[in-house]
Amino acid sequence: MSRGLDVDIKKDIIEKFRINEKDSGSTEVQIALLSARIKHITEHLKKHPKDYHSRKGLTSMVGKRRKMLNYLKSERPEVYQDLLKKLGIRG
Repeated sequence: MSRGLDVDIKKDIIEKFRINEKDSGSTEVQIALLSARIKHITEHLKKHPKDYHSRKGLTSMVGKRRKMLNYLKSERPEVYQDLLKKLGIRG
């Protein structure tokens, strides 16, 4: 099994969520990449329910994403709402 996300998937996510041409590390991009990794690990854990190390990593990533979402919500609430809809995190 490969570690992390495929390079092509990562490029697509960055292109979709970036603010400008040179953007690759804005909060929106980071949240989108974390969300993709969370989905990837969730699928892995469905097949391997006793993989506790991956589960620990998943909970860590979810917490990191939560902190970034809270930051985005406090700084730019309209971007926050738009990002939630794009990612389908919460309805």
